[in-house]
Amino acid sequence: MNKLLNVSSSPHVRSHENTQSIMMDVMIAMLPATAFGVFQFGLNALLVLIVTVAACVLSEYVFEKITKRTNTIYDLSAVVTGMILALNMPADIPLWIPALGGIFAIVVVKQLYGGLGQNFMNPALAARCFLLISFTGQMSTFTLDGWSGATPLAVIKGGGTVDLAAMVIGKIPGTIGEVSVIALLIGAAYLVVRKVISLRIPVAYILTTAVFVFIFGQQDLNYVLMQVCGGGLIFGAFFMATDYVTSPITPMGQIVFGILLGLLTGLFRIFGGSAEGVSYAIIISNLLVPLIERATMPKAFGKEGK
Repeated sequence: MNKLLNVSSSPHVRSHENTQSIMMDVMIAMLPATAFGVFQFGLNALLVLIVTVAACVLSEYVFEKITKRTNTIYDLSAVVTGMILALNMPADIPLWIPALGGIFAIVVVKQLYGGLGQNFMNPALAARCFLLISFTGQMSTFTLDGWSGATPLAVIKGGGTVDLAAMVIGKIPGTIGEVSVIALLIGAAYLVVRKVISLRIPVAYILTTAVFVFIFGQQDLNYVLMQVCGGGLIFGAFFMATDYVTSPITPMGQIVFGILLGLLTGLFRIFGGSAEGVSYAIIISNLLVPLIERATMPKAFGKEGK
């Protein structure tokens, strides 16, 4: 009997990673884009970030206190939600609007559905879409160096051209965190190296969008690159579409998810009334994740198909 193997209960594969460490990595990865946004847009951008994060954290604390739930503010998920939402805001927006968005993201989208792991769509993006619908003017006004101007995607949609180098560096009007492709890719590389995300969703998303706009937009490489570098595509592909809770867990499902995101983004940008479409593409695709997982779940070894 002493030669019998003692097997512990599942799970048998364990990791030192936890929610707090993963969220900390995501926060670190967003720092380059955050720093560039504050550098470019000034103190207003920093205030938007502080107010939004504070609104998210306080909303989570107060809601869990009222409902007598376990305090989860220390897992840093509310901080990440606040940072993502803030980086999707114009720098000069009245501070009460991102604060309202933070409350909506945490209370309505996250906590009312059971908290972290139970939300059916990305809370930050759901809040951004709520604000876009409710306060379109304030959410669509962008300034750079004291001058209000159209975003590169709006210029492109109107038939104009934009300096591609300026888009890569970030010297363009836009939301706080989406303007610098270089800063975003530095953060994305950190997430990949840390194995927080895989490249399946981002690569499938970006490639599908590029192919779509090439076929249905303009058959011009410069145009395609402007579409890829403009708006929230890079930010969304690496930091929002890869959200653990609202993206598929199966490898094939992640590729299908990325393709769906690219098709919807291209559809909204080329044929829609707005120049952008990343936020709506992601939250619509979030709703379809259960169906994608069901269709792409591998069969158990040795189990016959129907």
